[in-house]
Amino acid sequence: MGELEDLIVEKGKDGVIIALSGGLDSSTLAALCKKLLGDKAIAVTVASELQPEEEIEGARRVAEEIGIRHILIEVSLLKEEVARNGPDRCYHCKKAMFRRIRELAEELGVREIFDGTNASDSWRPGIGALRELGIRSPWAELGFRKEEIREIARNLGLSVSEKAPQSCLATRIPFGERITEERLMRIWRAEKLIRELTGVKILRVRDHGGIARIEVSRDELASILDPPKIDAIVRGLKGLGFRYVTLDLEGYRPADPPPP
Repeated sequence: MGELEDLIVEKGKDGVIIALSGGLDSSTLAALCKKLLGDKAIAVTVASELQPEEEIEGARRVAEEIGIRHILIEVSLLKEEVARNGPDRCYHCKKAMFRRIRELAEELGVREIFDGTNASDSWRPGIGALRELGIRSPWAELGFRKEEIREIARNLGLSVSEKAPQSCLATRIPFGERITEERLMRIWRAEKLIRELTGVKILRVRDHGGIARIEVSRDELASILDPPKIDAIVRGLKGLGFRYVTLDLEGYRPADPPPP
């Protein structure tokens, strides 16, 4: 890990902001920066319409656990470029987020900004926006993959070491279908209800108009197939406005890439 520590110390010597989502990658990076740089490391979390409330609260908790200075900024990301949900949605979303973080960095007199993209992230359209804005991704630059980062988090004793992968709520809506606050809120409520009923860790409710397509990891399918739970899930999701409620037997998988 020497090369990683050298990069953090060199690039962060005059201060660094770490974009903290509260997930495994950004939290572990923030913890390392705090350990190596002390108060020169600052964590920044962006709150928007696209992040579940639980993720924002999770970022607060992990920042407190690490002992790092934490700044929460609110940014409205549901502009037309994002709302129309084209293949370039992630690019526009990341650009708006990190442009605001860059503005904050200038206000604080900090040059470097890190994000938690890792070498396992094979399809990330927002990476182009990060590069345009001069954002560095130490994990990806040095070839660290998800499981290696998880092992570092375990060694650091971080509470997020076993945390399941998360993604913004917009990924639940197929490309080309418009994103609205109402749809995002419906998805968030649906996932919250299912988690409370079943305790599943990996969950996505894909919103196909009137159809809710539920994805959980294959090894958690049994947690959701209990008849009383099924009845409660169907009632709850229909109460949120879905006409049909389905369970995807292939299990959870990352959202499909945009069409060419």
